Amino acid sequence: MPLKLLVQLSARNLTRHKRRNFMLLMAICVAVAGVTFMNSLIRGFQYDMQESAVANLTGHLKILDPGYLDDPSIQKSFELANDWQPDIAAEQLDGWAARIRIPGVIMSERETRGIQFVGVDPAQESISFLGDADYDGEPLRDASDRRVIIGRALAEQLETKVGRRLVIITQGVDGLNREMGFRIAGFYDAEGTGLEKVFVFTGIKTLQEMVGAEVFTEVSIKLTGTPKEFSIKAVLSEFFTGLVVLDWKELEPQAAAMFLFADAAVFIWFLIMMGALIFGLVNTLITAVMERVREFGMLRAVGMRPGAVIVQVVLESTFMMALGVTIGLGIGVGLVLWAGEGIDLTQWAQGMEMAGMRSVLVPRLMAADLILVAGLSMVFGVLASLYPAWRAVKINPLEALRR
Repeated sequence: MPLKLLVQLSARNLTRHKRRNFMLLMAICVAVAGVTFMNSLIRGFQYDMQESAVANLTGHLKILDPGYLDDPSIQKSFELANDWQPDIAAEQLDGWAARIRIPGVIMSERETRGIQFVGVDPAQESISFLGDADYDGEPLRDASDRRVIIGRALAEQLETKVGRRLVIITQGVDGLNREMGFRIAGFYDAEGTGLEKVFVFTGIKTLQEMVGAEVFTEVSIKLTGTPKEFSIKAVLSEFFTGLVVLDWKELEPQAAAMFLFADAAVFIWFLIMMGALIFGLVNTLITAVMERVREFGMLRAVGMRPGAVIVQVVLESTFMMALGVTIGLGIGVGLVLWAGEGIDLTQWAQGMEMAGMRSVLVPRLMAADLILVAGLSMVFGVLASLYPAWRAVKINPLEALRR
């Protein structure tokens, strides 16, 4: 039997039993739309964690002394040429920042806390959370600013205000403690109180003067687009002999593990939804086959081969799945666009912070996920139709015609 005729028969059969086929079509649409929207939320969660990890003074790549992670002190520092620039193509480089980051103790009139004391050049900090932070008071002016900025949460712990003085104690390159007074320029508001309680910033030249040497403890590099971290990492490692170059996954292993888990979660969620849908699809197709026993018997009696019967049933399932997937993807994409500005999760802010996420979850639509959903849905639709097609072939033409 010509394939064209089988296609015509299969397409015509979709308009029979309209209520049943409509319900099946709606089930496919809801499943596909739900998977598409949920995948976009998972991707938003995934890349939000990555962006938070990168913005947490990490960057995509970081240059460190080999022993710094075990002993983050000023003794694990290195020098950097004044005119040094990363040997990275401009279209791949978002920015870079050289810093001093060492432990210290901060004291107000009332309280004392342990902190990470960070010397920065504000002009370079567009690659970190400082670039987007909100401030009470003023941010740092330049690399020579002798004031400090602290987090709002730390300011509450210290019971201090903008303009007041603080004393910070840290260690110099000679191993001796250094103590210096600073005036508060402002309080920064970061995504999560964890950062606000830990990091205190001043101008990097001021901190170099305090520790007694023009050195750095880290250089963070942020890349653009889809970072080619491995190739760039190799180039930097070859240039910085005696130092180590680590990517964000090595520096933030927990966030990296969650990032990989999100890839698996996308596929698992798809299998759960499609698994439930396939049971309904198989049941509906078997019901349709049993209702058309006489029809299939007559077609077999007039010469339709078993292979043609299988093709007809599979085509009907494929047409139904294709229509449902198309509509479902359209609905799913529409939901993502509708929620494009993000979903406010402020009431769960504390839990979101622990997961390394912002309080507003922005869905992220990826073409690869749409192709995955469409492709696997069609494959599962065809597989689900094979058993009903086999049942149709097993129908005895003579017994079917007697009904």
